[in-house]
Amino acid sequence: MNLRNLSDFIIEKMKRELPETVVYHSTEHTLDVYEAALRLAKLEGLGEDDTNRLRAAALLHDSGITVSFDNHEDHSVKIAEQYLPSFGFSIEDIAIIKGMILATKLPQNASTLLEKVLCDADLDYLGRADFFVIAQKLRLEWEYAGNKIDLNEWYFLQLNFFKNHAYQTRSAFQLRNERKIQNLQEIENLCTKGCTQKV
Repeated sequence: MNLRNLSDFIIEKMKRELPETVVYHSTEHTLDVYEAALRLAKLEGLGEDDTNRLRAAALLHDSGITVSFDNHEDHSVKIAEQYLPSFGFSIEDIAIIKGMILATKLPQNASTLLEKVLCDADLDYLGRADFFVIAQKLRLEWEYAGNKIDLNEWYFLQLNFFKNHAYQTRSAFQLRNERKIQNLQEIENLCTKGCTQKV
């Protein structure tokens, strides 16, 4: 598995092909998920082969947005099928990686530990201090795509999303859930005030 060359290839492909309006599902997000996945892999005690599969899935999980934002996970899977063999990944590896990518489709549907780790890495920011900055990038990306949403409605959507989300691995829960609760409380406060206060 040639992860270094795969990383260079995917990041350059995304930089070259992603529209400028993609400000959340960007290479920055991909690398953020990649680092979160590595952190969780270590905490969950994953072996080298599984960690390498996870690394590939993290790099590829949003690559399909270069084709279409709609059902981009399905396009990401096709990109994985197309390119991973040339980077030394076996048929078995690719099947596992595809499962991880598809598990990140909302609402997340993970069954294996690897799938749960990638799902938690993808939403790692929910339990971080930079949540509100990153969330505003997502809101802006929605607006660029023609889905303009006022701040009041946005925070009520975030509130519902938080209440329906739970970290799936013990490590992510221990690492991020306390801050996630604080972020949820801040969203609740904003909604109570009518979400008129900008963050």
